[in-house]
Order: sequence, then C-alpha cells, then structure tokens
Amino acid sequence: MPVNTYEGMFLLDSTKVTGSWEEAETHVHDLLRKHESEIVASRQWDDRRLAYPVGPHKKGAYLLTYFRVDGSKLQELVGDLHLDEMVVRELILKVHPKLADHLVTQAMSFTPTDEGGPSDDDDRRDRRDRDRDRDRGDRRGRDRDRDRD
Repeated sequence: MPVNTYEGMFLLDSTKVTGSWEEAETHVHDLLRKHESEIVASRQWDDRRLAYPVGPHKKGAYLLTYFRVDGSKLQELVGDLHLDEMVVRELILKVHPKLADHLVTQAMSFTPTDEGGPSDDDDRRDRRDRDRDRDRGDRRGRDRDRDRD
C-alpha cells in the first residue's frame, strides 16, 4: 500500500505528562515509529480542562502530530494506542497530498488561545442558567396544574 500522510491529535493523560512534556512526546513518537511511521511535525497543542470527563480524566494535554505511514499499518497502530495508558483518546485523519505541506506549516505556526475553550466562569454561568430555567419550568408546571383545578 502507498505511504500516506496523517494528522494525529492525541489526548494525553495530564497527570502522566506533568513530569516532563518531552518524555510524553517521545513516548507517543516511539509508538508511531514502532509501526514504521515517519514523524513529519509534532508539537504540544494545548493543556486544558476537558468539556466533559473522559473516564476519570477531567483535564488533558493535546499533542498534534503529522506523520507518514503505510495505510496497512494504521489499524495496528490504533490498536497499540488504545492499549497505552498515557493516550486517553486519539483522532487520526488522512491528509490529502495537496494539503499536507500547507497543514503542517499552519499547525506548526499556530498557537491556540484560551478563548477557544470553556472557562470555569462560563461553566458556572451555564449551570446557573440551566438551574434557573429548570426552576422556572417547575413553577410554570405548578401554575398550570393549579389553573386546571
């Protein structure tokens, strides 16, 4: 099979990454190289609180990696990633050959901001709004029941 370029976004266990980011990155690269992948580019993407818990994990570190590998080895690679304790989740996408260089350049130069993710204040505000709406709904329901009697 032909060698394709893939984009891999790896969600890593933040408790295991806190010791050394370089060791975590090397660990993922070793898993990729085990399946004869060629690392094109790699960088830490972000370290943030997750929008929803993934198992016991409420926080995670993201690693964005572009790599080339024979398509027939991809299934074995994903199987090893699922068995690894450091990798919580992974998303691997095949990159169109015409876009590969552009995407690699863009990914290596872009720095994510905290504006993209939910903040603690946003979560508290959302929770408060949901509670308020639920309480209003309960009162409306009681009012409707009272009007029927």
